Amino acid sequence: MGIFQKLSTLLRSNINDLIARAENPEKMLNQVILDMREQLARAKREVATAIADERKLRQQVEEEGKQSREWEQRAMLAVRETRDDLAKQALLRQQEHGERAGSLEQTWRAQAAETEKLKVSLRQLNDKIEEAKRKRNLLIAKQRRAQAQRRIHETMAGLSDQSAFEAFDRMAERIEDAERRTVASIEVHEALTGDTLEREFQKLQAGSGDVDERLLALKQQMGLLPGGEEAVKQLKAGGDSKAQPSEPQGLIHEAELIEEIERLEGSGGS
Repeated sequence: MGIFQKLSTLLRSNINDLIARAENPEKMLNQVILDMREQLARAKREVATAIADERKLRQQVEEEGKQSREWEQRAMLAVRETRDDLAKQALLRQQEHGERAGSLEQTWRAQAAETEKLKVSLRQLNDKIEEAKRKRNLLIAKQRRAQAQRRIHETMAGLSDQSAFEAFDRMAERIEDAERRTVASIEVHEALTGDTLEREFQKLQAGSGDVDERLLALKQQMGLLPGGEEAVKQLKAGGDSKAQPSEPQGLIHEAELIEEIERLEGSGGS
């Protein structure tokens, strides 16, 4: 199993575990990105080791090739010196180094090809992590919008609940009903215990006084009377002189009513 296959398996295992235990999506995404970075760092170390091994093999191939060439030169030197026995031994050494160089070169070329694949995979993994970081930001923004929408929905659902308002209205109705009952009880009590005739005349006096004031204000508004105390005097004078034809019939009626009330009050006091 290659190192990237191992890393992929480990990442899937960690992510599935995080998803199963996820309570906060934002924390989960941050943790996934952190795990990806850790796996990327581990992959970089693995790729660096592979590159180092490939360079070591290349150096060994170069060294064996160098040794093979040197022993070949020595064999040629021995031939020039008519030392065929040394030339044969030099050729044997040259052959040994040449064979090892050829074997190591095959291993080195295979290692170099794998190393290039690892470099490409490492770049792809780094690009995927950068893309995941960008998606993480978008997902966090969506998650925050979803939380805001959920809070708004819960708030609106709470506002649509009429139970509290209905309870308030029922309590207000009970208070108003209690107030009406209290007023009615007072009226019944006064009706049973008070002087009915006295209250009727008090109401009549209060009503007539209010009518006098309203009549006076109306005449002032119409320009028939001046304002202030002079208007009150003229209103009373109008009640005393019934024979004046220029006074309105309504004023004569009000004056007669006032005079009757004063007479009744005088007779009641005697």
